[in-house]
Amino acid sequence: MINGVINVYKEKGFTSADVVAKLRGILRQKKIGHTGTLDPEAEGVLPVCLGYATKLVDHLTDKRKEYICTIRLGVSTDTEDMTGTVISSCDVTCSEDEFKNVLLSFAGDYDQVPPMYSALKQNGRRLYELAREGVVVERPARKIKIHDIELIESRLPLAVFRVECSKGTYIRSLCRDIGDKLGCGAAMEKLLRSKSGEFTLDSALKLDEIEKLAKSGEIESRIVLVEHFYNECPAVFVRTEDMKLLKNGNPLPASYVREKGCGQLFRVYDDREMFCAVYRYDEQKGSLKAETIYKLPQ
Repeated sequence: MINGVINVYKEKGFTSADVVAKLRGILRQKKIGHTGTLDPEAEGVLPVCLGYATKLVDHLTDKRKEYICTIRLGVSTDTEDMTGTVISSCDVTCSEDEFKNVLLSFAGDYDQVPPMYSALKQNGRRLYELAREGVVVERPARKIKIHDIELIESRLPLAVFRVECSKGTYIRSLCRDIGDKLGCGAAMEKLLRSKSGEFTLDSALKLDEIEKLAKSGEIESRIVLVEHFYNECPAVFVRTEDMKLLKNGNPLPASYVREKGCGQLFRVYDDREMFCAVYRYDEQKGSLKAETIYKLPQ
């Protein structure tokens, strides 16, 4: 089994779940999970966790995302992108400067109402299931953050912008809100995720490329190991006499660490210097307590 993270380039026409299903066949393993949904018509960076690295999914999903978006002004749709049914349309009378000022005004925190066509649940049902039945429900706004936003190209009614945002941001809904603020409506025309955490387009692999690497036995060279994501954490190497503690996931003596900062995380290796787990220093108990065990030593 392969354990680690692979940077996938999700192509148009695939859902994130489709990518996982394809990888299960290519890599011949079941334990695989993606780190953030991309709409079928969107493309770009999709880090995928393999094997015991699936425990990293939430950690990686929380990372900032960067997108390159094409927005179309003067049209509103039920899906908030151009794949949906047009609800209304009107002439675009704003100037490029007015558009740019409104675009940049979204930098910072703002309360965003998610789209009906989304995988969020309400009363146990996905919103997109309700939307397909013609049911529209009130969705509570969620606080998201636009860390950075800039205009790349403007040929109104079309424009291209780059946005760096927090987890939970819907770029379709950002386009909708930009259109509402301009008074002409807007929908997302095209979307490319250019960055997810530290993963960028430069290292992203399409599914056919992954399949070729898997067949040639070179796939391991493109896998990012779990311990990489804890590089900033001090390393602890467990002595042979304490291996029983590690094998059982028990606390480790505080004598293993020099700096005993409260809540400090440590990369833990077995007596063969194989990465096994992440432990956190518990100041109250004066010991290292297992935070996430990735692989128990044999």
